[in-house]
Amino acid sequence: MAKADAATVEYETRAKNLLKGELKRRGITYAQLAEKLATVGVTENERNLNNKISRGGFSAAFMLQCLEAIGATSLPLRD
Repeated sequence: MAKADAATVEYETRAKNLLKGELKRRGITYAQLAEKLATVGVTENERNLNNKISRGGFSAAFMLQCLEAIGATSLPLRD
């Protein structure tokens, strides 16, 4: 399925990179993220997380769940 417009693709890419960057800064693997998400009531396995985050088309709710699970209290939107 093709993306609707370039702006959507741009923001999905930014969201993906922000989340991946936070995981990398904290040294958290997808397996560890799955464990941490379970503590906030989200059931995902490592493979699903890898696919979902790589695509970048996840919901804002999912991103917030991930950020909460890893203990992020702030997120820089620009470098």
